[in-house]
Amino acid sequence: MSTVPFTTDYGLWRGQCAHLSMIRRVAPRTPQGCEECLRTGSMWVHLRLCLTCGHVGCCDSSPGRHARRHAHVIGHPIVQSFEPGEDWRWCYFDETYV
Repeated sequence: MSTVPFTTDYGLWRGQCAHLSMIRRVAPRTPQGCEECLRTGSMWVHLRLCLTCGHVGCCDSSPGRHARRHAHVIGHPIVQSFEPGEDWRWCYFDETYV
């Protein structure tokens, strides 16, 4: 099987991801923002939606990096951008677009 990456509609590289079976149809648990930041009163830069459980977390540019933390602590690796007009997906375990 080839592991040559291909580009998305956005020109971003995609690689292989072994976690696609974890994607579910989800509803955002906190559509108003990052679940942990809302609880603590912290700020976020961008939001990511967990495609396994609906957790909304902040991106790696945010101080809390809650989306990445959720992926590694809970074991839900795939997120989708939760920003208006964006629909890309990322796997935190394989570090690739999916």
